[in-house]
Amino acid sequence: MQKQIKEVKVHYIDYGLKEGKTILFLHGWGQNIEMMKPVADAFQKDYRLLIVDLPGFGESEEPLSVWTLQDYVDCIHELLESLKIENPILFGHSFGGKISLLYASEYPVFKLIVCGSPYKKEIKKLPLKTKVLKQLKKLPGMGPIAEKAKKYIGSRDYKSASPLMRQILVEHVNLDLTEEVKKIKASTLILWGDEDQEVSVEQAYELEKYISDAGVVLYPGCSHYAYLEVLKKTIHVVRIFLES
Repeated sequence: MQKQIKEVKVHYIDYGLKEGKTILFLHGWGQNIEMMKPVADAFQKDYRLLIVDLPGFGESEEPLSVWTLQDYVDCIHELLESLKIENPILFGHSFGGKISLLYASEYPVFKLIVCGSPYKKEIKKLPLKTKVLKQLKKLPGMGPIAEKAKKYIGSRDYKSASPLMRQILVEHVNLDLTEEVKKIKASTLILWGDEDQEVSVEQAYELEKYISDAGVVLYPGCSHYAYLEVLKKTIHVVRIFLES
């Protein structure tokens, strides 16, 4: 299914119950609907399920300009309104989780589930190659060469993205939602792998502190994709959370 939202064709699937509570699933950066479907499928007898290819990914079109995280929130809200869905349950991983956090700070949400979802930029020790790039950009006339070098020494997400999506990624990474997450009123489940190399586990416990009704479930020995690595556990924990 597709809808034209903010001049962009947005692809989504809508299945499960026709009435009742809706769970909206939002995938991570560089991913698509298929990354959320294994979890969603387990709930199709009890909930209406909506999984979206975020603009720029899967079968959805790229935005026509550099979107902020707020633009993604506005897109999701417009989609939900067009489908007459109110007070949804949100399930977001990574980038999709960050969108979910901002959405829940602005609109009514029945419950919120986030997995490996950054809410702020992390200061990490720069690899040697990145330090070299930063020094290279300072030299007269070396700017264009440094830009080309980004393709080879940037993050995996940055290297695989189009020029427009790279700008959106930079916007997303640098955005701090500390004050926004403090406004979230929905009960929140925070799922995290204790070996997540993309977003530190410290962010999970900081979110738990900032959100008034939140709890962390830590997955030992799991990575940034913990929710899929122990899929049965995720389904079990989420079901208990939603039925409580």
